[in-house]
Amino acid sequence: MERWLEFMGNHPVLFGILFVLLIAFFMIEGKRSGKKVPPSELGLLVNQGAQVIDVRPAPKFATGHISGSRNIPFGELKNHLEELRAMTAPVVIVCDVGMQSGAVVSMIGKPNFMRLEGGINGYQAAGLPLVGAKKK
Repeated sequence: MERWLEFMGNHPVLFGILFVLLIAFFMIEGKRSGKKVPPSELGLLVNQGAQVIDVRPAPKFATGHISGSRNIPFGELKNHLEELRAMTAPVVIVCDVGMQSGAVVSMIGKPNFMRLEGGINGYQAAGLPLVGAKKK
């Protein structure tokens, strides 16, 4: 630990640049992927009229999905872009872990589009149920 502190003391410019780059990365990443909706708030948004669109492949969607969600696989999104851009109600995009949904939100580019934080995995980790999931 002493060597680490000594290294930091000897190279303050390097650590200053590293600090600035880390802050810039997190700021850009936060804006790039759109607004995140925590799984605990999804039900409230749906009750207020939000639509849920699941971009996972159809077989994954069939094994378990959020109640009321609509499946448009990521590979087929280009066929539905005009339809999606015409939506005025809040829309929550869902994928496995939140990466593809962030790309979709960026692609659509409208403020009413959000992504589910953590995706389906985060939703299940919060203890929330899926429809059509096989019981173990």
